Amino acid sequence: MKVDIYVEGISDKLAMQALLAPLLEEKSQQGISIDFFAVKGNNNDRGGDAKKDLLIKIPIKAVDIIRNKPATLVVIMPDLYPKNKGFAHETVRELESGIFNNFNQALYSKGIDDNRLRECLKVFCFKHDLESLILAAESQLRSVLGINALPMTWIQPVEDQNHNVPPKDIVERMFQRCGKKYKGSVDAPRILGNANYHDIADECPQAFRPFVDFLENLYL
Repeated sequence: MKVDIYVEGISDKLAMQALLAPLLEEKSQQGISIDFFAVKGNNNDRGGDAKKDLLIKIPIKAVDIIRNKPATLVVIMPDLYPKNKGFAHETVRELESGIFNNFNQALYSKGIDDNRLRECLKVFCFKHDLESLILAAESQLRSVLGINALPMTWIQPVEDQNHNVPPKDIVERMFQRCGKKYKGSVDAPRILGNANYHDIADECPQAFRPFVDFLENLYL
């Protein structure tokens, strides 16, 4: 079995590979290959076109992958933030529904009517972005910042942040207050690579826990 997981950017890919390394290795030993693929946007805005491409283009690509490689599952895992990128959505359910909608439209346009293909697409998300997991890894975050107490507080549970103040904004400000600059592709895997993914899933039960449960329950 092969599982292709599409995320927005390189930070998401590297962070997931670091955090989930033990689980990925366990599944590899069971004959299940899990790979992360980053979708790069066309501009430098946070999320930028990467999210739009993930929501609009990857469902179309997923149809071809699943049709040509029946033993492959495709996972699409964007940030919930920013809202309404690609199509109207503010909630996890609206995001999931829109992606499946695009997938079903792609099936229809290709003249495919096969429920087995629909079962091979899975949708999850980061709520509201990857940095919610960093906020959940408080001790590892303190270690990277070199401090004993974090200089900011935020809404608990961490996945209850909102579109006005997404987790990445909080993490960036925290780094700034410590005289550092946050670089997701370096700091996210550095922080999460030292965390236990079970602990992070416990702190992020709304969106990240279902993704972890999905991976743990994969069997040949």
